[in-house]
Amino acid sequence: MAPQPTADVSAWRPAVPGVVEVFHAHFTEYAYPMHVHEAWTLLIVDDGAVRYDLDRHEHGTPHDTVSLLPPHVPHNGSPATSGGFRKRVLYLDAGVLGEDLIGAAVDAPDLRDPVLRRRVGQLHSALARPGDELEADSRLTLIGERLRTHLHAGLRTAAARRDPDLARRLRELLDERVVQGLTLDEAAGLVSAHPAHLVRAFSAAYGIAPHQYLTARRVDLARRLLLDGRPPGEVAAAAGFYDQAHLTRHFRKLVGVTPGRYGDRRKSSVRR
Repeated sequence: MAPQPTADVSAWRPAVPGVVEVFHAHFTEYAYPMHVHEAWTLLIVDDGAVRYDLDRHEHGTPHDTVSLLPPHVPHNGSPATSGGFRKRVLYLDAGVLGEDLIGAAVDAPDLRDPVLRRRVGQLHSALARPGDELEADSRLTLIGERLRTHLHAGLRTAAARRDPDLARRLRELLDERVVQGLTLDEAAGLVSAHPAHLVRAFSAAYGIAPHQYLTARRVDLARRLLLDGRPPGEVAAAAGFYDQAHLTRHFRKLVGVTPGRYGDRRKSSVRR
């Protein structure tokens, strides 16, 4: 008896503007028929490879490639290796890139770009962590900028222009909203700047991305609250974290111990 096709999938809709769906899947023998999406399909393959037809031309997705399939253009997909394939997909709102770039994506959907590949992987990681929406938003903005650079043939990514005044205004916004936070689009609207330029200006001025700055401020607040004797579960919400696990992950990364150990003088004495 021939082996039956198997599938292991997970899908969710994150609270990040522009991301319609996140889809992770491991397929062994399943083949997609011709179909279309209303969204842009941003695809990376972690194991195996996929072959697909787009606009009557055959393409493939080796592990070092980022594939961008445009909305409204029919395509299919099937395993190109005997073990099937493991993929991670982002379905992006059509407005993230714009319909004027559909033709360019049809002509060259497979992009060999290690930086882009790494950034897409980092975005998937951020999207899987509730509470890290600002990081995901920032990463998506820079990915969109790099994709547009690829699609606009002959253009090169402009060097980040230093804009210390803009960076300072964003820092002040983040300082005002340590607990409640804000989205990148909200910040860009408040300071009248393009989101990508905003991220680059802030990173150039302070050496870290906006989401890293906000997380560090939240961890500092959590430290103060823990030393006041408040329990970690209560501190997580009071410091702007999604939940206690979210607090613990970032607290351990920046402080070196868990919130529980930090706040318990009987177990540890931490000074930094």
